[in-house]
Amino acid sequence: MSFRTRLLLFFVLIVVVPMVSLAFVLFRLIADNENGKADAGLAARQETAIGLVEQARAAAERGTRAVGRDVALSTALQRGRTGVANRRAETLLRSLELKRIVIGPDGGLPRVDVGGRTAIIPAKRLLQDASGRAFGTLQVSARGPKAYVRDLKRLTGLEVVVRRDGRLLASTSREAGAADLPGSRGDVELASGVFRASTFVAPGFDGSRLTVSLLAASAPTSRDIKRSRLFAGGILLGFFILAFTFAVLVSRSLQRQIGGFLAAARRLSGGDFSAKVPIAGHDEFAELGNEFNTMSAELQQRLEDLQSERARLAEAMRRIGETFASNLDRDGLVQIVLRTALDGAGAAGGRAALRDEPEAPLRTVAEAGRLGGLEPALAAAQAESLQAGLPVQVQRAGAHALGHPLRTVKGEATVTGVLAVARTDRPFSATERELFEYLAQQAAVSIENVGLHETIELQAVTDELTGLANRRQFKESLPGEVERSRRFDAPVALVMLDLDDFKRVNDTLGHQAGDRVLREVGKILRDSSREIDTPARYGGEEMAMVLPGTDLEGAYKLAERVRREIEELAITLPGGVELRVTASFGVATHPECAHGADALVAAADAALYEAKRAGKNRTVRAPRRPQA
Repeated sequence: MSFRTRLLLFFVLIVVVPMVSLAFVLFRLIADNENGKADAGLAARQETAIGLVEQARAAAERGTRAVGRDVALSTALQRGRTGVANRRAETLLRSLELKRIVIGPDGGLPRVDVGGRTAIIPAKRLLQDASGRAFGTLQVSARGPKAYVRDLKRLTGLEVVVRRDGRLLASTSREAGAADLPGSRGDVELASGVFRASTFVAPGFDGSRLTVSLLAASAPTSRDIKRSRLFAGGILLGFFILAFTFAVLVSRSLQRQIGGFLAAARRLSGGDFSAKVPIAGHDEFAELGNEFNTMSAELQQRLEDLQSERARLAEAMRRIGETFASNLDRDGLVQIVLRTALDGAGAAGGRAALRDEPEAPLRTVAEAGRLGGLEPALAAAQAESLQAGLPVQVQRAGAHALGHPLRTVKGEATVTGVLAVARTDRPFSATERELFEYLAQQAAVSIENVGLHETIELQAVTDELTGLANRRQFKESLPGEVERSRRFDAPVALVMLDLDDFKRVNDTLGHQAGDRVLREVGKILRDSSREIDTPARYGGEEMAMVLPGTDLEGAYKLAERVRREIEELAITLPGGVELRVTASFGVATHPECAHGADALVAAADAALYEAKRAGKNRTVRAPRRPQA
């Protein structure tokens, strides 16, 4: 194999093959990154849409309870008086502010169907007579599709399309409603542009299939991906041309000098670049030896530089990995930004401080580098930057320091912290200051995003009105506690409570008074709970408490204490009206009264309704299961 062939093969293996592989991976990452950014924002808004569905279903469930308990409607249905039943259903529809009521026997045509046919998100309940015999199935909806898409667009800012079994019910955009949308997630091209669409399914009336689609205008287009790929491909092509040009020049130079250089190279023992070729005289061989020795020294230096660059690259990759791992860890993120700022500005040491409230004192969250002799300059930079709210450069005790405030970027701008770096040998240049300010601004954006993420996580599991866990969090917490009860052979108790005659409070004093009652009762539940307990708003005026490690008697005593506190609660309304309420409680435990999470809820709920039937404002224990 000739020397030229070997050079060509070396060039292909070292440059061409890695560049082709890098281009393939890079182009794939560009497309995945564009789609990933769109999907992340869309997924967060889809959770909001699902939460709105849950709210509508909870309202529908309250409607099923109210309609199912109506004596006049039940009597008309059992006597087969369809006309009377329809008129009574229409009265209930208006009084309960529902959208649709459907009552029919299983497998037959509906006997009662009042309200809008486009109503969505129904709740279902089996109707039974006094002997427990089922005489019909009740379906109730409290939500219309137009109101749902309007509220969802207001909350998310996205276009919304609702269909039932493929038929359009409501849409915030005419062209989106007419479009063929993907079944789960994907891009859809409309006249106004390319949208990223996400669809989920909810049950409808009589087993129909309700689909809710969200469309975000930030969907990545093939043009976006192509532009990013062209940019990356241009960089790779430029590198390839540079590498190819360099390889050609080196190859031609080596071919001209190979004859004499080979004779000199054979005198090297071991091929060490640091070895010197003996030089004698001043002829061409001496010049060739000088060139070889110079080249050897340069190659040695290049090798050291390459090792240094590889070390820096490894450090940069490690820092990127830490950033990915800590993107939701505020202090860890600030630590990485501080170390990066030290490298970028060429500083010897630095400090980052944050504060939790606008007027709270700063607390140091990160320090990096050597701080000896830099403390006065760092403290001065932090103080001046915090006071002025602007980037500053100070000099104290022979040290030069830069300070930059960390500001919020959404809403009213507020200084949330200060980033400061310092060194002793020289002032910072304009380029170093510019890079430092850029890093500080990016740190502020990242810190605010972390705060927004924490807020969204809290809202996802908390009832906004009472501050208790919401129904979703309750359903996730209870099975876990029951499973822990099985594993460690320890009881877990469930207390269910329902405010007595709460509808009368809303009807006579208004919903604001009702909300005031719910907030006060929620505060009593929070104050009465341990850290390991889960007080939750189960739905409407019904609340629950999950009590790990508590037996039936302990749960009964706690329920009685809470019941008395609610009974003693006096709420003063505008106008001097004093409002008092009571509540009924049902208590059950696993495994004493029920086996499994669903059975535990059923046992506590049955005890609660027993308390209602027994006169309200009392606590009833669920019966113990018979021992095997």
